[in-house]
Amino acid sequence: MIPLIAPIGTKLLDGVGERLGNLLGNTAEPAGGVGQSFAGMLGNAVSRVADNLGEAEQLSMQALQGKGDMRAVVDAVMTAEQSLQAAVAIRDKIVSAYLEVTRMQI
Repeated sequence: MIPLIAPIGTKLLDGVGERLGNLLGNTAEPAGGVGQSFAGMLGNAVSRVADNLGEAEQLSMQALQGKGDMRAVVDAVMTAEQSLQAAVAIRDKIVSAYLEVTRMQI
C-alpha cells in the first residue's frame, strides 16, 4: 500500500493572500468606501487559486483511493490548471510593469 503523502501544493500558498495584502500596505480604505483595494483583490484571487488547487488535490487523492469520480477529478484539475496559468500571467504582467517603472527616469 502506498503511504499517504501530505498535500504540499496548497501548504505553499497558505496565508499568501494576507501576506500579500500586508506586504503591499493594505491599510488604506478604498476610495468612497466602495469596492476593495488592489491588494485585497489580489489576495482574494490568490485564495481562489489555492482553493482550486486544494480541491483538485483532494479529488485526486480520493480517486487514487478508488472513492472518486474520474470526471470530477479531470474537471477540478483542468480548473486548477487554468486558474494557475491565469495567476502566472498576472504575476508576469505585474513584474513587467514593476520593471518598466524602475527603468523610468525621474
